Amino acid sequence: MHRIMIVDDEENILKALSRSLRREPDWEIECYSSAEDALRRARSCIFDAVISDCNMPGCNGIDFLAELRDIQPDACRILMTGMVNIDTLMQAINQAGAFRFFAKPWDDEALMAGIREGLRYRDMLVENRMLAEKIRDQQAELEQYRMQRRVSMSH
Repeated sequence: MHRIMIVDDEENILKALSRSLRREPDWEIECYSSAEDALRRARSCIFDAVISDCNMPGCNGIDFLAELRDIQPDACRILMTGMVNIDTLMQAINQAGAFRFFAKPWDDEALMAGIREGLRYRDMLVENRMLAEKIRDQQAELEQYRMQRRVSMSH
C-alpha cells in the first residue's frame, strides 16, 4: 500500500486527480487544498508520494515541496503547473528535489506512469538504506565479536 498526498488550491483539480489516482487499488489518496494543512499532516503521517500544484496562495508548490523534503526526505515529490517555464523547472529540481514535473492539463497515463516510477525509485532508496544499516549493524557485531575473542585469547 502506498500513501499519496495531493495538494492543490483548486477543488476541481483535487477531485480530478483523486479520481484518476484511485484507480490504483494499492494507493491510498489524501487531498489538501492548502500547503499549510498538508505540511501539518506530513508531520504526523508518512507519504510515499506527494503531488503539488505550483501556484497556490500563501505557499507556492516549490516552497511547499522544499519544506516537505525536510520533513519527509524519502517522499517522491511531483510538481504540477499550468504555466511552464525554465526557471520554475530549475527551482522544482534544485530547491524542492522534484522527481517529476507535469504541465496542466495532464495526461492521466503519463502521470500514473510517473508516479509508479517515483514510487519504485523511493522504495529502492528506502530498501537500500535499510540494507546498508543492516550491514553496518552486522559489521559492528563482527567487530565486537573479534574484540571479545582477542580479549579471551589473551587470558
